[in-house]
Amino acid sequence: MPMKPQKAEDVQELVKDLGIKFIRLQFTDPDGVLKNVAITAEQLEKALGGEFMFDGSSIEGFARIEESDMYLVPDPATFAVFPWRPRNGGVARLICDVYLPDGKPFPGDPRQVLRRMTAQAAELGYRFMVGAEAEFFLFHLDAAGRPTLTTHDGAGYFDLTPADLGENARREIIITLEQMGFEVEASHHEVAPGQHEIRIRYDEALAMADKIVTFRLVVRAVAQRHGLHATFMPKPLSGAAGSGMHISQSLFRGGQNVFHDPYAPDELSRQALHYLGGLLRHARGFTAVTNPLTNSYKRLVPEFEAPTCVTWAFENRSPLVRVPAPRGELTRLELRSPDPCCNPYLALAVVLAAGLDGLNGETMPPPCEENLCAFNDAALRERGIERLPEDLREALDLMRQDPLVRDVLGEHIYSRFLAAREAEWNRYRIQVHPWEQREYLTKF
Repeated sequence: MPMKPQKAEDVQELVKDLGIKFIRLQFTDPDGVLKNVAITAEQLEKALGGEFMFDGSSIEGFARIEESDMYLVPDPATFAVFPWRPRNGGVARLICDVYLPDGKPFPGDPRQVLRRMTAQAAELGYRFMVGAEAEFFLFHLDAAGRPTLTTHDGAGYFDLTPADLGENARREIIITLEQMGFEVEASHHEVAPGQHEIRIRYDEALAMADKIVTFRLVVRAVAQRHGLHATFMPKPLSGAAGSGMHISQSLFRGGQNVFHDPYAPDELSRQALHYLGGLLRHARGFTAVTNPLTNSYKRLVPEFEAPTCVTWAFENRSPLVRVPAPRGELTRLELRSPDPCCNPYLALAVVLAAGLDGLNGETMPPPCEENLCAFNDAALRERGIERLPEDLREALDLMRQDPLVRDVLGEHIYSRFLAAREAEWNRYRIQVHPWEQREYLTKF
């Protein structure tokens, strides 16, 4: 991958030198679904100048028809070539910010939400650094090319070929990501059959959110080339582990990780502990953003290594937040609840806001190294431990009770997010599910 461009002129030179014919101008809707408009290289100068207009009212949750004119303004630093497309007349992409005709940022643009939060962190002297461990499933297609629920292998955690039949697809995914400028730290087969994980090295928050939406695109594109369907659905199979996206986070100041203090107990600074306290305090309020689907809550159940309680620990993997062993520059807090279907711009924004709020002096409960799956509600209450919401309805109610989430998202996205998720919940709750039919049809 050529050096990352910093200016519009750099992008134009690369497009010419690499023989790029088509450029996809990409952005996400509030759900985190990637959208794009394709232009030819001849239109690139106009687009880089912020002159490319599109109809925002056609995108769900963006704008009403009477306020539909929007402008896509590409970020030159996001230029990347699609390695799986032909080199002759190649295809590249630019991720865009969305602006209104008067030149102001569009309040419904998720990328702008994260920009605002990282700017607030910068005013305090912090750079928000994020790493991601994203999981996904690979399924077979049927004769008509439609996804099935038949996994492509029966392998388990860390298995190798021949049990792990996804190695070739995963290898091509990693090569493709590296060609697009990613640094992939590790990959492996996960616990469930057909389930995989790829760990992306930490980066600044906005760059990481861009990488997550790109990662999802690459995984699906490469899987399709291998005759497979990739899904980031949090819980596609009953009785198997679900797919999460652990978010590792730290704050840097002047090139130093402020979460590390070599002279403090466990080498965790006061900032780290207060930030952690903010995560715990607001976790129930931001869960609807980090886990936005009805299906998300089928994953957040006991016995499958997904968190269900608002606690933290060092070694224990059942709490919400874990502090991994590395220290120094790699000191970090691992939030284990998010799933890979979330909008990463919104998720990172609310998580950062929660942590920064904790820096004001949030008190910290002691770490919990017990297996919380073994405790009932009464035992948890005795320890003062709260549960994460058990379904989307409860998560939305808790989101309404936390003003921080509303402040971060802004009224435009906040109101539309709630409306969309409530509509999803209502569609879900009126359905009669196969389990109910099997359980009750002949019994009553």
